[in-house]
Amino acid sequence: MSADRHALRETRAAYPRLVPLTTRWGDNDVYGHVNNVVYYAFFDTAVNGLLVEAGALDIARSPVIGLVVETGCRYFASLAFPDRIAAGVRVAHLGRSSVRYEIAIFRADEAEAAAQGHFVHVYVDRDTRRPVPLPDRLRAVLQDMAGPAAQVP
Repeated sequence: MSADRHALRETRAAYPRLVPLTTRWGDNDVYGHVNNVVYYAFFDTAVNGLLVEAGALDIARSPVIGLVVETGCRYFASLAFPDRIAAGVRVAHLGRSSVRYEIAIFRADEAEAAAQGHFVHVYVDRDTRRPVPLPDRLRAVLQDMAGPAAQVP
């Protein structure tokens, strides 16, 4: 791992919310570590769990839902079952109908991220799938999750 790549790793302190998660036996691939696709499930679980917990999302009935339109992840260290992990979550950009989440996955009590990623939700009407302005409750919850460098109007 190069020094430049190492410098990109963030710490827990950069994320206003930490969500405890668990790895599962089936998360490991034939190479003995958590497969890359599982990290995206960690991202979804952490973000949507926070939104549900805050009362900003009812998965079955909310008239406005978030659709992922962009995603990415960088990997710094391998994880494997039965690692204890936490997902750090922050909002980096909040628009009229979209939000960019940044998520980091941390092993146990380690300070530096094992992986860091992002995804962009565009919020749409559940029935028409057309973009709509963020509901007030959702906007308030997202503003509360904003990181220090976030672009939040």
